[in-house]
Amino acid sequence: MHTTQWQANTTEIHMKLLAIDTSGPVAAAALAEETDGAQKLIAGFRLQSGLTHSETLMPMTEQMFSLARIDKKELDAVAVTAGPGSFTGLRIGVSAAKGLCFALDLPLVAVPTLDVIAYQMAGAPGVVCPMMDARRGQVYTAAYRFSGNEMEQLLTARAVPVEALAEELNTMQDAVTLLGDGVPVYLDRMKELLTVPFTVAPVHRDRQSAEALAALAFKYLAEGKMVDPASFTPEYLRPSQAERNFPDDGLLIRRAVEAMIDDAHKAAIGEISSASYEDVFGRGND
Repeated sequence: MHTTQWQANTTEIHMKLLAIDTSGPVAAAALAEETDGAQKLIAGFRLQSGLTHSETLMPMTEQMFSLARIDKKELDAVAVTAGPGSFTGLRIGVSAAKGLCFALDLPLVAVPTLDVIAYQMAGAPGVVCPMMDARRGQVYTAAYRFSGNEMEQLLTARAVPVEALAEELNTMQDAVTLLGDGVPVYLDRMKELLTVPFTVAPVHRDRQSAEALAALAFKYLAEGKMVDPASFTPEYLRPSQAERNFPDDGLLIRRAVEAMIDDAHKAAIGEISSASYEDVFGRGND
């Protein structure tokens, strides 16, 4: 009997994962584990304080590891939101995730931001529509329908004026749940435009969620959907502000900014054999 139990344990698939989301106003991180398909949230941290993500992300992840009594070397993968979202915010999260992957030789999982936001409403009836404020009267958005925890994408991710989004939602002729940081910005306008019934997600589900990211990341890992940390770049969906303001030089400016933000993971590549995670990010995140 003892031998049978030991043999069963050796076939268990056990995985620990760190999830990072800095795509919007909220900085979020979570530690989760999965054993033979059963998922467990170990720790979650979500902060919307007005501080920059470069100030908050690393301290919150360090605190999570410390309080959970988990060493980073126990991780099996890192997950990050793939965009769309804030240009600088995405780069900070992606750079931190890449740095960890390089330093610890871990796979990287990248999940579309809008999928992650919508997945918080898994099981909800009707249409689920995340809205991220893209400014200039636009939102990053998509639309989904759930059957239990399975998600069907009805509208592809895009940056559109709220008027165009409302028109598309009206044609679906179904109740809509709105969520995301774009909702309070454009709620009054959506009230004017929507002809279908709609509700707004409750406060604990209305922003980015590293916990939801972790849940989707486990699905990606099971399907072998990892990305190359060295070559991965976020999906911005539209040109950066620099590219819009300076059509001739904007791409060069964006690449220069990307290079500065990416100092953390570049340091991890160059010093992987001699530097600890804290050494690398202590210098690269300032």
